[in-house]
Amino acid sequence: MTPEQSYREYVGGNLDRLRRTAFLLCGDWHTADDLVSTVLVKLYRHWRRANGIEHLDAYVRRMLMRAWLDERRRPWRRETATEVLPESATAPGPDADRRLAVLSLLAALPPRRRAVLVLRYFCDLSVEETAEAMGCSEGTVKSQTARALESLRADLSEGEALWT
Repeated sequence: MTPEQSYREYVGGNLDRLRRTAFLLCGDWHTADDLVSTVLVKLYRHWRRANGIEHLDAYVRRMLMRAWLDERRRPWRRETATEVLPESATAPGPDADRRLAVLSLLAALPPRRRAVLVLRYFCDLSVEETAEAMGCSEGTVKSQTARALESLRADLSEGEALWT
């Protein structure tokens, strides 16, 4: 199998997962697609070397997280939307409302806390794997996780009406 074929096979099998992870990190599908595209271009440039890595998924996940953190530092990403979105064609159901509420609470978290929650609970990484992916100590992962969950619980208890 040629390197290009193995790259295409890897991307084809992991693209949806990468997009979902990127969306959970940034909260916007367009930005998620941009992040995934950036990571896949970088991965393609170094594919011969990366293909031999034992934990390729962890390597790509770390590239994705770093790309998102780099993107957050860009000055134009600090702008926030103030306009109201138009009404949708169909009214969302209660599950959609809950999902949107959780995603908005997740979006309000600081970047490192959000990254910790996505890596720990969406990507199902252990504390050790999350620490390695983020380049920090296990204690930092534990404290960031605890603070993020505490913040989410406080916000959820304030919005009890959404859950009843």
